[in-house]
Amino acid sequence: MAGVDDLGVLVAESNAIDASAVDVIVDFSSPTACIEVVKRAREAGTAVVIGTTGQSAEQQNEIEQAADVIAIVQAPNYSAGVNLTLDLLQTAAKALGDSVDIEIIEAHHRNKVDAPSGTALKMGQIIAEATDRNLAEDAIYARQGHTGARNRHTIGFQTIRGGDIVGEHTVLFAGDGERVEITHKASSRQTFAGGAVRAAAWAVENPPGHYDMADVLGLRQRT
Repeated sequence: MAGVDDLGVLVAESNAIDASAVDVIVDFSSPTACIEVVKRAREAGTAVVIGTTGQSAEQQNEIEQAADVIAIVQAPNYSAGVNLTLDLLQTAAKALGDSVDIEIIEAHHRNKVDAPSGTALKMGQIIAEATDRNLAEDAIYARQGHTGARNRHTIGFQTIRGGDIVGEHTVLFAGDGERVEITHKASSRQTFAGGAVRAAAWAVENPPGHYDMADVLGLRQRT
């Protein structure tokens, strides 16, 4: 079906695979399917790498509870470059704080069904934490009409959907007299696949816990 030679890899419905027979499961599906995978992995004691985004608060809570039993790596983006960008954003946000206006612009292909992207939301969360803000209260996702002057405490999101754009994210720190822009552009989905495989290899070597790519890349030192 994929148009390649036989690679010796089983292709089957997920419910036909015994979770206890594998070391790690990599999930890029839908929020509902992801939770079913996590439940089966928890029962089997199998590590999970989650790339699925858009989970509800209840679904996210199930994932975090499962992490008490199995190793779970969860990230909205498995590109090493994106995760390095997240680290840079934290540094920039702490340094610039309320002296700038912060806007997050993301672009993806026409078929992406959630907006803003999980990566953009992760960027917003990191910035909010670094500047002592609450993303749920301070995020602005749309502007139209007479909006009045911008509140500097807000974090703006702009979403673009079109064509075959793999993924582009820019965070704009706009001050008076200067502007800092931190951008990541993906030109191939192979970067995501390679990062997910790296996370899978890391997950099977680590104890139960809820991790992300900062842990996998060694960007965070846990105590």
